[in-house]
Amino acid sequence: MLINGERVGAIEGRTFAVSDPATGEMVASLPFGGVEDVRAAVDAAETALPGWAGRSPRDRAHVLTSAARIIRERVPVLARTLTREQGKPLREATDEIRGTANVFEYYAGLGSAFRDEFHRIAPDLDAQVLRQPIGVCAAVIPWNMPALLFAWKAAPALLCGNSLVLKPASTAPLTPLALAGILHEAGLPRGLLNVVTGSGDVAGEALVRERRVRKISFTGSTGTGRRVLALAAAEIKRVTLELGGSDPMIVCEDADLDRAVAGAVAGRYYNCGQVCTAVKRLFVHEAIADEFTRRLVNSVGRLTIGHGLEPATKMGPLNSIEALERIKGLVDETRERESGRVIIGGGRPGKGGNFYEPTVVTDVAEDSRLLSEEVFGPVMPLVRVKDLDEAIARANRSPFGLGASVWTRNPSYMREATRRLEAGIVWLNLHLKVPPEVPFGGTKQSGLGRENGIQALEAWSEAKTVLLRD
Repeated sequence: MLINGERVGAIEGRTFAVSDPATGEMVASLPFGGVEDVRAAVDAAETALPGWAGRSPRDRAHVLTSAARIIRERVPVLARTLTREQGKPLREATDEIRGTANVFEYYAGLGSAFRDEFHRIAPDLDAQVLRQPIGVCAAVIPWNMPALLFAWKAAPALLCGNSLVLKPASTAPLTPLALAGILHEAGLPRGLLNVVTGSGDVAGEALVRERRVRKISFTGSTGTGRRVLALAAAEIKRVTLELGGSDPMIVCEDADLDRAVAGAVAGRYYNCGQVCTAVKRLFVHEAIADEFTRRLVNSVGRLTIGHGLEPATKMGPLNSIEALERIKGLVDETRERESGRVIIGGGRPGKGGNFYEPTVVTDVAEDSRLLSEEVFGPVMPLVRVKDLDEAIARANRSPFGLGASVWTRNPSYMREATRRLEAGIVWLNLHLKVPPEVPFGGTKQSGLGRENGIQALEAWSEAKTVLLRD
């Protein structure tokens, strides 16, 4: 844990192990934070808040700039740590660390844009809209993209003048701890950013319940998001929720098949399919479905599975044994119920660890859980559709609405799809890319509010109106 700028053990002395998901080898032992540790972290954040809130956004931005520079200098070390605890290939981990630096640089660049507004309402009436910090805030991040999501929350929160207590996932806390240390090295005052390690049901729940925490930003499952929202309601806390997704990818009859196949493979099997905006349902026009499927299977068959530190690895393991068992159970159920046909993959590769083969399932029944639930792993259900209307209707049938992609050369298809798809972000002829300059979030059960972009500054600050009559 990192409280008041120092690495400390848990008050009750408990610890937990962080393991390499590819081997099961223990990577580190960390403090198991509890209620008292959360209180100590909030104490530190509350004490540090006034001095930081009183500084100008430009001064606060200098810290983010320095942090980005240090992160770039340490990409190899940070990426290796991320691979060891999370499992993703080193190339993907490297990209994530570089993306983390990008986020800090982006928000540092907004330091001069984050300012109060002044309006002349009438000849004798002026108005000011002051942008002020919310106060002590909390962030709870998952294990799948721990570095990037750390930046998505910490960078705008700190730029807006808040203090922050962050709870990383218990299976991937090492990279967030390293990034918090870098921020202090970059000049962040002690106590402004505190990291409490441990479980979600103990440390996470205590953090959400803590009455002095005025905003919670949570990324994780929809089920846990409901719990966060219910607990936050008691104190009317501000909440941002980025929850589950079951993103559709629609391939029209005129699509560039090579690009679409490459997009499907990258969009589904990146990070072993453990991305909220991964391609989780693939709808392909029946006129091209056979050829698309043939090319897809050939491409998936070339993915090399292995430890993330091995240079040839294209896909690493699932992050935990629980995740592996869920994915295996879904595929086994599909076979048993004959609700889909596995045409490649569908088993464990015999490497030990939490590995599962990249899998494609066709002839998927409409009531299959592969289509109705969020499948957080390397399984691609492929469904044939007769036209764009059917694809959009089936895409919108999900309770989720995070992202969606459409692959077509037809401008009218693009307009129709972007208008009708129920999603927070729609990609055209690409999938997964989320630059920090644009807002990100979902509709329906995929969450509340937006992260990234200049919109995040509104989410991490309070607007106060002042009216002055001459």
